Amino acid sequence: MTIKQLSVFLENRPGRVNEVTRVLGANGVNMHAFTVAGNADFGILHMIVSDVELAVRVLKEAHFTVKVTEVLYFTCPDTPGAMTTVLDYLVKEGVFIEYMYAFSRGETAAVVIRPTNIEKTIAIFEKYKYELVSEKSICFNLKS
Repeated sequence: MTIKQLSVFLENRPGRVNEVTRVLGANGVNMHAFTVAGNADFGILHMIVSDVELAVRVLKEAHFTVKVTEVLYFTCPDTPGAMTTVLDYLVKEGVFIEYMYAFSRGETAAVVIRPTNIEKTIAIFEKYKYELVSEKSICFNLKS
């Protein structure tokens, strides 16, 4: 079970991320999770949003370069070593993770990963009894 993530390519200059959030907010699109990575010249804003199609349309209308990719979203206990256990399973099975981002609220950590082999990673999560979160339940799962 994959979810859609937006990747927005940005010039590395003050206020650029704010421009994205302004466009999304003005159009009623909520950002459930996001991360920004970059270097001196450009950045990539990866995000999970409430309405992918609308977000893509309004960002492109505002002249942003946007790409939609498939990622996996799961939860695990927010305890020492819990993430290590998950990553050990993926390493043992030969999965490479391009990037990931996470946060915790209460007793649960929410994790978004972009593995090079999505199908294999889904099978590993099924094998080790980790539940993947669907797009429809993201908003519910992120609330405390």
